[in-house]
Amino acid sequence: MEAIRVRGARQHNLRNLDLDIPRNRLVVVTGLSGSGKSSLAFDTLYAEGQRRYIESLSTYARQFLEQMEKPDVDTIEGLSPAISIEQKTTSRNARSTVGTITEIYDYFRLLFSSVGTSHCPRCDRPISRQTVDQIVDRIFQFPRDSRIMILAPVVRERKGEFRKLFERFLEMGFLRARVDGEVVPLEDPPRLNRRQNHTVEVVVDRLLVQQPLRQRVDSSVRQALRLAGGLVTISMVGGEEVLLSEKMACVECGINVPALEPRSFSFNSRFGACPRCEGLGTQLQLDLFRLVEDASRPLETLEPVLKDREFRLFFHESASALLEHYQVDRKTPLEGYPPEVLQALIAGVDFPLVYRYRDFTYESRFDGLAAWLQDRIDSTSSPKRRQQLMAFMQEGDCSGCCGARLKSESRAVRVGGRSISDYCRVDLGDCMGLIQGLKFTPREEIIGRPLISEIEHRLRFLERVGLSYLALDRKAATLSGGEAQRIRLATQLGARLTGVIYVLDEPTIGLHPRDTRRLLDTLEGL
Repeated sequence: MEAIRVRGARQHNLRNLDLDIPRNRLVVVTGLSGSGKSSLAFDTLYAEGQRRYIESLSTYARQFLEQMEKPDVDTIEGLSPAISIEQKTTSRNARSTVGTITEIYDYFRLLFSSVGTSHCPRCDRPISRQTVDQIVDRIFQFPRDSRIMILAPVVRERKGEFRKLFERFLEMGFLRARVDGEVVPLEDPPRLNRRQNHTVEVVVDRLLVQQPLRQRVDSSVRQALRLAGGLVTISMVGGEEVLLSEKMACVECGINVPALEPRSFSFNSRFGACPRCEGLGTQLQLDLFRLVEDASRPLETLEPVLKDREFRLFFHESASALLEHYQVDRKTPLEGYPPEVLQALIAGVDFPLVYRYRDFTYESRFDGLAAWLQDRIDSTSSPKRRQQLMAFMQEGDCSGCCGARLKSESRAVRVGGRSISDYCRVDLGDCMGLIQGLKFTPREEIIGRPLISEIEHRLRFLERVGLSYLALDRKAATLSGGEAQRIRLATQLGARLTGVIYVLDEPTIGLHPRDTRRLLDTLEGL
């Protein structure tokens, strides 16, 4: 059919409306407020198109979908399944972002779990798992006829004498070990200072790098890996030395990194979320200057806004002890305190403070004003008291992840030298440039190129509807109605559906004329 034929529409304030709407066209409904535009577009056409589509599904599937009421209309012919994109459907979920709404973040998670390179979250060294065959191949990259030692690092920078360790490996048939870089016989090991750190490596084999010895090298490497829990050291006499691992672990720090999965980069999953903020990226933090009436006054004359005798004593005594420790003049106004003193006053210190009360002096732990206030907020049962205390808190970036929402192991994974948070923080235009500049190995190209193509397509759609200034980590709750609607429109464009009815609610509202032109071009293409 070439038109949608509506006969006898009486939904809300429509009065027996008859009209034909051409199909495969961009149709604009205009009129005064209350003239029935939404009643026709959303409450009649969209509602009936959605209802008919849901009724075509099985009874089992229908129980999971919202049932639409049949609109008050005689007949509608030529109707297709309908998709509604309204301004009032903006998600207010604190966990929703531009990236999750558009599904671009889902493709980033797949990309990072497939071709990402893990790094140690402590020392930032690359971490990779190597099979025995790869380790043997690495050995045969040494010059031919090089003299090498295959070592099992059983002790790495630990205190002790290790006498029983030497005896155990001697009983197992090993003859030599390298202790703190020096090869010694296990029959007569050196006496070690138990108060110093030592490194003990069992010499598993000594040989020349020659292809006929490959089977022997393979066997020796496997034995070294078993002895050292997945580590092996290959040392060329008078030359290069490498430490290799068959596990996802940092060879320097000993930190084990779990295998990468898409959920490792999800801030809605315990496998990827920052444990401190639970994936929200924000924490309630104390605003110190809300606690005092006048920050330009010195401590002795300073009065907290919170009228609580216990807090006033705690505030003055703790501040006095901190000023004495950091050697700050007591007549200095609060706003003139050094940053480290202000931070210590809020977050506490990891050493005992010396308190002076009249003629007494004592030491006590100081956890900070924020911890004191948070304890009172958590323990009070009075909503009024909780509201009073919450007035001194403000929302800020999580101190654990700095707003990235992910745990340290996930933030340490790199693609193109950048973490997933780096791609999400920049605006969409810059993100497109970073994605297009990625270089892959032939293996990574096969895996990553389809994902990169999907990300580029969706970024391009967002750019077409005038949203290139947004970032993927922008919270959905901070979007305007027009921005949210255009994001949903870009998401539908990315789905590339045809033969459906799109019902949009004032999609050009609040747009610059240049962006309106882009949006119209997009709609015409659709």
